Amino acid sequence: MRRITFSLVAVVALAGVVTSMVPHLDTPTAGSTQGVPLRETVTVIADEPIPNLPGKRLVSQIVDYPPGASSVPHRHARSAFIYAYVLSGAIRSQVDDEPVRVYRPGETWFEKPGAYHRVSANASDTEPARLLAVLIVDAADEQLVIPDPQ
Repeated sequence: MRRITFSLVAVVALAGVVTSMVPHLDTPTAGSTQGVPLRETVTVIADEPIPNLPGKRLVSQIVDYPPGASSVPHRHARSAFIYAYVLSGAIRSQVDDEPVRVYRPGETWFEKPGAYHRVSANASDTEPARLLAVLIVDAADEQLVIPDPQ
């Protein structure tokens, strides 16, 4: 537990540095895709084995939501322990049976292994939103997001 806590603290400390190095992606527009919901864009910024935790790796992702965009309900790899940090905008989130909550820049949440992410969306229809997701997963896990089949 102490090693994981140290790893997360190090990632959080570097979040500002990392996000300044990641290019701001253009916000997708609906264009001619009327009726098709806008979705998030996920950019992997790190995917490294954790040297002092054999069999584990740390994956960092920037998740960009255009205005009004959302993710489909999903789970993550069964081993995934997730730390989410809102970088900009407002993110509406619901994990498992917790109440829906809106997170703003600087606010965070955790998702335990096996958690069901029912709601993950930009809380604004006019402004983009961005978050940093840090996953600690089994090294062998390939599919990190498993969409709800329904």
